[in-house]
Amino acid sequence: MSSTINVPHTGPDTSAWVRRFASLIPKNAGPVLDLACGGGRHTQLMLAAGYEVWAVDREAQLLSPLAKLGARTFLLDLEADTTVWPFGRHQFAGVIVTNYLHRPLFSHLKMAVAEGGILIYETFGDGNASFGRPRNPDFLLRPGELLQQFGSDISLGQQNQVIAYEHGYVEHPHPAIVQRICVRNMSGISEMSDVSDGMMNNLSDSLNRI
Repeated sequence: MSSTINVPHTGPDTSAWVRRFASLIPKNAGPVLDLACGGGRHTQLMLAAGYEVWAVDREAQLLSPLAKLGARTFLLDLEADTTVWPFGRHQFAGVIVTNYLHRPLFSHLKMAVAEGGILIYETFGDGNASFGRPRNPDFLLRPGELLQQFGSDISLGQQNQVIAYEHGYVEHPHPAIVQRICVRNMSGISEMSDVSDGMMNNLSDSLNRI
């Protein structure tokens, strides 16, 4: 049975949304995928908490320091016309995406979360143009879009539990409109007792803070 661990609530640059739910990611159940990791703030957060992390970005200079810290790094431009989803059917205990939106990846991300695994997604939403970049609608989530994309999908036989969802104004780290979601893949989990007590305690604590 997998277990969860506490994630350090350190690092002013890390997303409060990621910190809030990261400890729900089961440990020893596979790596955590940090997609479009940039400078690696969340890669470092999860490494410090004892997770195996796969970090993906298209900038080699950003990945090199993360590799030295112990992350498995992948130099990839996921938006290139010739790029296919590089991980095939590999599934992850956790998937983290922040400040990045490329809609063709949604279907791959949905299938990349292992049974009992956690998806944490946060990026800019419709209305952000009033506060700054991005302003292009192609890079802004429509209201309810993450719910629509990552809710349960009967056609795929996938049952997802939405732990939390928000779309609205935030002041930190700067004024913006964001949309964010935390989802657990419940496929194959017939009873809540199949989820470890530690995971459920963390879930309860997180829900109490919504």
